[in-house]
Parts: sequence; structure tokens; C-alpha cells
Amino acid sequence: MVCMATSLSGCYVVPMDAHYSPVPPGAALAPSTSAPAVALIPASPGVQQVRLYPLNETAGKTGALTANVADSGTGHASFSVSYAGEQLAGEATRVPAGYPGFGNVHREVYGEGSMPSGQRGIASATGTKGTFVNCEYALTAPNRGTGACLFSNGAKYQLHFGS
Repeated sequence: MVCMATSLSGCYVVPMDAHYSPVPPGAALAPSTSAPAVALIPASPGVQQVRLYPLNETAGKTGALTANVADSGTGHASFSVSYAGEQLAGEATRVPAGYPGFGNVHREVYGEGSMPSGQRGIASATGTKGTFVNCEYALTAPNRGTGACLFSNGAKYQLHFGS
């Protein structure tokens, strides 16, 4: 997810749960005349990148970042970013609708605007010098979405992933 010294050519940040199905087991699928729903397909294991763009003066001093997500294909991923010379490491995961506290980071970064719709996720990381970051994101299509990140020093970032 957030900045790492190495750059890879991929743009995914969404750890996917291999056991996730948008349809409950045993549910019958009725024919539909509406546009098909976007299926959340598990991402293949590997390292994906996420771009973070500054939204305030504090973030602007550091500039744009690239975070990395190492997804093992188990539904849980590691999340890392280099920020102001400190390596932050943590994890990322999808969360269900109604997850406690979800939306707090988005409101802190963007104000009272509405959160994008879609499958939601969170990512958090800490460094050895005490710096930390919390992010929230929403999938707008398989392996593509937007979100917000808030660093412990008040830096606010807009998060983008996918292509």
C-alpha cells in the first residue's frame, strides 16, 4: 500500500478473502434483466501497489507515496509504506458493512462528505519511531478503488488503487 522503496508494476491494494462469496451458500440465483453486479474476485497472491496523494500542507511536505500490499491469497495482507524516512508495516483487510468506527478516517480527511460505495476495507501500519497511519477504502470495481489515509502527524492523503 503506502510507499516502499521498491516499485512494482501493479496497482492493487485489496486483500481478498478467498472464502468470500457475494451470494450466500445455497441461495438460488434468479435471472436478472439489470446490469450484472460486480463480483469480488480474489486477487492473485503477490505484491500490489497503492498510490497516495497529499491533501494538506503536512502531507505536501513529504509528497506522493506508494504503498505495497503483499497478499498471500488467504484474505489477509501485509501493508507497508515508507514515510519521511521511516518504514511503516502493518496489515490490510476487507471489513463488513457496519464495521465499528468505519468512516472516521474518511470524515477526518474529507469532512462530512459521503464515503464511496462498494466493498470496504481498512489498512493500518506503524513504524519503529512511533509514526502510524490508518486508511479506509472502498472497492469501486474488482481490484480498483479509492480511500483516505491519515498519518499520526496529521498528514492527509487520498488513496487510489487499480487501473
